[in-house]
Amino acid sequence: MVNLVVAQRPLLHGLMKMAGIRPYTVEIEPGTTMSFWVPSETITKPKKKDEKPRIRAKPSKPAVILVHGFAAEGIVTWQFQVGALTKKYAVYVPDLLFFGGSTTDKAERSPRLQAECLVAALRKLGVEECVVVGFSYGGMVAFKMAEMYPEMVQGLVISGSILAMSESLSASSLQELGVSSSSELLLPTSVKGLKALLSIAAHKKLWFPNRLHKDYLEVCLPRIIAWILLPLLLLFNYLIVNLWRGL
Repeated sequence: MVNLVVAQRPLLHGLMKMAGIRPYTVEIEPGTTMSFWVPSETITKPKKKDEKPRIRAKPSKPAVILVHGFAAEGIVTWQFQVGALTKKYAVYVPDLLFFGGSTTDKAERSPRLQAECLVAALRKLGVEECVVVGFSYGGMVAFKMAEMYPEMVQGLVISGSILAMSESLSASSLQELGVSSSSELLLPTSVKGLKALLSIAAHKKLWFPNRLHKDYLEVCLPRIIAWILLPLLLLFNYLIVNLWRGL
């Protein structure tokens, strides 16, 4: 059966290209890469299928970085804003680590790591100063970027976010949403959990058929597994190595 989330991607990608941005992958360091949609004029257009684009110019307009939240990757979150912004700004839409095509072999999971990698990637793309727009989890990353790199972040626009994750969600609030912990809320593995996340991620109640929720989870599940299990696998490997040394 066709996955509806996967099926709509070519259309979305085509619309983004028409708006003036194209995909580009930045290798930050061995083992860590970050996927972006960047201004078309800043990269070369491959002439062959197996040829990769290269950076050819710094942005000529003020740079705006659109940072997504937990609910979806970059262009899915910002698809309705890109077209309006590219007329006056150089728009960069990253996929944070473990979203879209962005990956790392590091065990750390934190807004600090996301901010460090995002800034490193932006510098490789020729961005020296920018305004950062962050939604939800992306807002926490944006706050951390501004704290750590004030010379780069010239302004912030934050929506539906907080300075840092805390235990501010009470047990009664979590129970009302039908989840037992904040991690279960942010990393849903069931249709019920995804509906709970969407119910607080949007100011209006959204209705989608369960089929679409299931297709979305199917696409996102590898990211969820990577987020949760990789640190456990690294810890297991560390324990095995040290146990072997002790024998």
